[in-house]
Amino acid sequence: MLKNYLKIAWKVLLRRKFFTFISLFGISFTLMVLTVATSLFDHAFGPQMPERETDKLLFVNMIREQVKEGYNSSGPISYHFFDRNIRPLKTPEMISVNSMFFQVNSYINNRKLALDIKYTDREFWEILDFNFLEGSAFTQQDVKGANRVAVINENTREQYFGKAQAVGQYIVVDQVKYKVVGVVENVPVLRVQSYADVWVPITLKSQEFSKPGLRGTYIATIKARQAADIPKIKAEYAAMMKKVESEQPQKGTKLFSFPDTFLESFARTFLGRGQEPGLGMLYAILAGLAFLFMLLPTINLVNINISRILERSSEIGVRKAFGATSSTIIGQFIIENIFLTLLGGLLGFLLSAVVLWFINDSGIIVYADLGLNLRVFAIGLLLCLVFGLISGVFPAYKMSRLHAVEALKGGSK
Repeated sequence: MLKNYLKIAWKVLLRRKFFTFISLFGISFTLMVLTVATSLFDHAFGPQMPERETDKLLFVNMIREQVKEGYNSSGPISYHFFDRNIRPLKTPEMISVNSMFFQVNSYINNRKLALDIKYTDREFWEILDFNFLEGSAFTQQDVKGANRVAVINENTREQYFGKAQAVGQYIVVDQVKYKVVGVVENVPVLRVQSYADVWVPITLKSQEFSKPGLRGTYIATIKARQAADIPKIKAEYAAMMKKVESEQPQKGTKLFSFPDTFLESFARTFLGRGQEPGLGMLYAILAGLAFLFMLLPTINLVNINISRILERSSEIGVRKAFGATSSTIIGQFIIENIFLTLLGGLLGFLLSAVVLWFINDSGIIVYADLGLNLRVFAIGLLLCLVFGLISGVFPAYKMSRLHAVEALKGGSK
């Protein structure tokens, strides 16, 4: 029966070319925008290298200090706060500290090159999963000895050395000479926890280690032994924060700092929440935006389908006169609509691939490598089916209510 329905749907679409074109355009454009947005979301927050094991990773990006008198300040954590309070945590498997990335200047062949540099410890390379094209990360001895060594990304290698091997050669960044020990694939700027052009030992900034205070320029990366340990890590961190808060010299001081996944961190910053990151609200907002974006083309497709039904009223009357039930007719037209939606979805995926290629090639997002992976494809296919069902059920029901005699006359109930 399904095969017969599909044959009928194909003939109907070929016979009504204008309707088919308008419907396919609306469906494909809507799906293209949603697919591109989904790909961007997955690229920023999904399990992508270097943060491949997102279910085991937490990041401490900020600490906020609130005093009774109204003084309120926030920013990245200090190395002093990390070393004294975060490093001693017992539950995590591994803890790393790294700086925010900073833009510095380099010069090659009398040409200025702006590079983003990040200071990291050895654990940073063990927690995150970088793809090394040459060499390896700097060692624990390099970190302890504050050796002037660097890992660079693929783009920096091309700028300095072309296609030649970079390991063992030297680069000068911000007037400091570093020996290259490794080259990694470019990390997209959307992966802000790991992104940089150049990574060097954190001990090269050791003059900041002894500075007291809570806020500085550092980020903590925490890896759990298993995903089930994440709540335990958060509980231990919360207990530690209460202790730190009780030690503050100014009474009434409130401290807020949380080990979050990157998505939780984004939600907390975007929504301005306190104890809870607000992931549920963020998902609700995103779902609401997607629904509103799909609503207009869905309404348009419903109206087009109703017009198409009225044009086919005589066909419906003949089928009902020969014994076709309402459920049979509803099923036929829903399948027709889903078939049309899937065709529009296929076109939408092709358009999405072109748009994503353009974004990657244009450099709008630094080192972007957007694509239609399995997760993005599955979400897009689900949106197709939802779009097809929503826009097809009401017109199909309306059509099934036509009486055979009135339908043969071209009327409707």
